[in-house]
Amino acid sequence: MALLKAARPPSQRGIYIVAVIITIALGLASRAFAERLPAFVAGHAGDALWAMMVYFGFRLLFVRRTLLFAMVLSVMFSFSIELSQLYQADWINAVRGTVLGALVLGKGFLVIDLVRYLLGIILAVVLDKIVIKKRLGQK
Repeated sequence: MALLKAARPPSQRGIYIVAVIITIALGLASRAFAERLPAFVAGHAGDALWAMMVYFGFRLLFVRRTLLFAMVLSVMFSFSIELSQLYQADWINAVRGTVLGALVLGKGFLVIDLVRYLLGIILAVVLDKIVIKKRLGQK
């Protein structure tokens, strides 16, 4: 009889977990297959996807809060990480020298990264508003 029961709609947290995983996979793929992508996409997608992952991560943690709350937190976090790249002490450069450290903290400050982050977060908010909310049957 359990097989005949209607499937429950996915929870919001479940959707955000999937969104984080997909975004990470796309971000890593954008680096791994950069030579196969158009130059514009290869040059900008990784940072935008990183910021999207940050947004979806905050939505996962603060699922009951507003989209604006997650957007503001994501911008503040992403910009803080980028600005932290202006600090070049030996200890943090050693962390940045690891694969995980480079993925999380980056290596060098670039103003264009701030634009990429902002556009990635805006795209994530739009996807959240349009796709994820419709999937859950919300307005």
